[in-house]
Amino acid sequence: MDEALLRSLTPSVLAVLVRRGADFAAAEDAVQDALVEAVRVWPADPPRDAKGWLVTVAWRKFLDRARADVTRRRREDLVGEEPAPGPAPAVDDTLQLYFLCAHPSLTPSSAVALTLRAVGGLTTRQIARAYLVPEATMAQRISRAKRTVAGVRFDRPGDIATVLRVLYLVFNEGYSGDVDLAAEAIRLTRQLAARADHPEVAGLLALMLLHHARRAARTAPDGSLVPLAEQDRGRWDTDSIAEGVVILQAALARDRLGEFQAQAAIAALHADAPTAEETDWVQIVEWYDELARLTDNPVVRLNRAVAVGEADGPRAGLAALAALDASLPRHTAVAAYLHERDGDLATAARLYAEAARRAPDLAERDHLTRQAARLNTRRSR
Repeated sequence: MDEALLRSLTPSVLAVLVRRGADFAAAEDAVQDALVEAVRVWPADPPRDAKGWLVTVAWRKFLDRARADVTRRRREDLVGEEPAPGPAPAVDDTLQLYFLCAHPSLTPSSAVALTLRAVGGLTTRQIARAYLVPEATMAQRISRAKRTVAGVRFDRPGDIATVLRVLYLVFNEGYSGDVDLAAEAIRLTRQLAARADHPEVAGLLALMLLHHARRAARTAPDGSLVPLAEQDRGRWDTDSIAEGVVILQAALARDRLGEFQAQAAIAALHADAPTAEETDWVQIVEWYDELARLTDNPVVRLNRAVAVGEADGPRAGLAALAALDASLPRHTAVAAYLHERDGDLATAARLYAEAARRAPDLAERDHLTRQAARLNTRRSR
């Protein structure tokens, strides 16, 4: 069973059902039922047209649910509109579906959470981790969003800022492990950039390209993480970097700075440095200051502390770190790094081990465990 194929087809199938009159919550339930049926049937009898099969089955599931609900009796008139078997039109509705999910009746944070779950294919746990909230809290937020849009007509698409936030989070989740998900986010952002003359759309596309350019160098052959400073820069995709820089420069020239442009500027400074030692950390700190002014995001201030430690020395970085909440994700790992830079290997090793216990995934946990072991070995010599 090709799970990647199912995930790639889900948004388009969902969009077809919404266009045919299904409310979002009912359409999502019907598509999920169709996916379960696909997992059961396809291994023994794979369809020639996967999307057409999913549309047909999902529509039947939707109609079955509609008939069973007397308050939706009017939908029985749609039976005659059931799509005929055969190839489905090659129309990409994914980006439009992102806008529809960003409905004005939802708060931006609820719209983002709902879209990530229903269209982006992320789990509730992944979304909760991106928002720095417990999984149960995010599950309740998504459930409330579904109830809010139940029965709502999706004829008033949401704003572009919410769609950009969703694309950014989908890309981040893909960049941390699922390459196809990151590539899909770039594809959709390219589509949006072609339709919308907006500097923040360009900023987000530039940011994605600059980060994705380093994909091949981010892991070693054994799957372990390779920190930015240790990456083989010869493996970076120079074409993507060049494209990202050109897009960013055009966006910055419009003098309407936003958070994605500021993040892209930081990524461009990293990409521009021939070696890690030649990175312009002073400029990076200045861009983090701009970013903090725009967002007041605690994770931005955490990353700024690292940059300050590189630009002004590890003790300056530790001073900046001391002003932040120690419960922030990766706070302990940053503290370990800065203490190592300051020569306090015992504290750094202890903090690396502590950070490993809190790591959100296996690759990061293994990396931090190796860092702790490396320092303990140095101390024992």
